[in-house]
Amino acid sequence: MSVVTTSSATGTASAPARRDAEATKAAILRAARHLLARHAHADITLKAVADQAGVSPPLILKYFGNKDTLFSQVMSFETDAAALLDAPLADLGRHMVRHVLVSQTEQGADPLLRIVFAPLHGEQGDILRANFRTQVSDRLAARLSGPDAGLRAELAVGTLLGLGVMFGIARGTHVRATDLDDIVERYAPAVQAQLTL
Repeated sequence: MSVVTTSSATGTASAPARRDAEATKAAILRAARHLLARHAHADITLKAVADQAGVSPPLILKYFGNKDTLFSQVMSFETDAAALLDAPLADLGRHMVRHVLVSQTEQGADPLLRIVFAPLHGEQGDILRANFRTQVSDRLAARLSGPDAGLRAELAVGTLLGLGVMFGIARGTHVRATDLDDIVERYAPAVQAQLTL
């Protein structure tokens, strides 16, 4: 009885459960993003997401309710864009290139590359495209000064996605065999050229 009283009084029993719940939700979202970057939305089952995340399908239902609710969060680029654009404008091209390469290397996929598979996702692809435009391209354009900011932002992002496709999807042997710092040095100026005039 004293253990229950102590746990209730200090709140230690609920704190670990909350942390575990947040870690589990994050693992589920990572797994769903991973699958969405490789498969059509209609082909992804909750069981596949659960297997990828190392949890049970009922746990996904507990946290997200259903597949549509889960994927509405997965289709957002807010968090990914915040990480991608988290650098001063003068060094943003370098940061963006490194971010894509490190994401590919450490996570097996860059979350931004989900946009490449939008045509496979039917109506969900339209949501993915709209989110990408507003949360990534338009957000980047808002940071740029000078003429044609929207065009320049889209060209910078397109250049970046090309690298991501070659590195992570086409798995170019020369690109993958090259040191990441060397790729950043060679590629960042092409991205930066669109960001600063």
